[in-house]
Amino acid sequence: MAYDMRVIREGDYLHVVVTGDNTPADVAGYLDQIRKTCVEHDLSKVLIEENLTGPPVETVDVYDVVSASSVGVAPAIRSIAFVDMNPEHNFASMEFAETVAVNRGVNVKVFRDVPSAAEWIRKQ
Repeated sequence: MAYDMRVIREGDYLHVVVTGDNTPADVAGYLDQIRKTCVEHDLSKVLIEENLTGPPVETVDVYDVVSASSVGVAPAIRSIAFVDMNPEHNFASMEFAETVAVNRGVNVKVFRDVPSAAEWIRKQ
């Protein structure tokens, strides 16, 4: 796996900054690691600031990764705010990922910037 995670505790939530390669395997890997990190810190809210390089993940891969990663999210994670910092990635793809996750019972919302995501996650 070619990603790095930096975890910052922000009061009652974790702010996780992820950098590395934009591959389905890396996305699945860091999502699993975030779930474990939330359990270790006993925090159920997380803001994910993703800045992965490379082309966008194909829609079918987005569906597969989000579907698989949604299993076991609750009760460990109650709320997820997500920001894709790579301007080359299509926001509509993130909205699709949000819909897939929400349809599987995950309370997640995608944002275009970190301040908006932080405001939302603090209110959860």
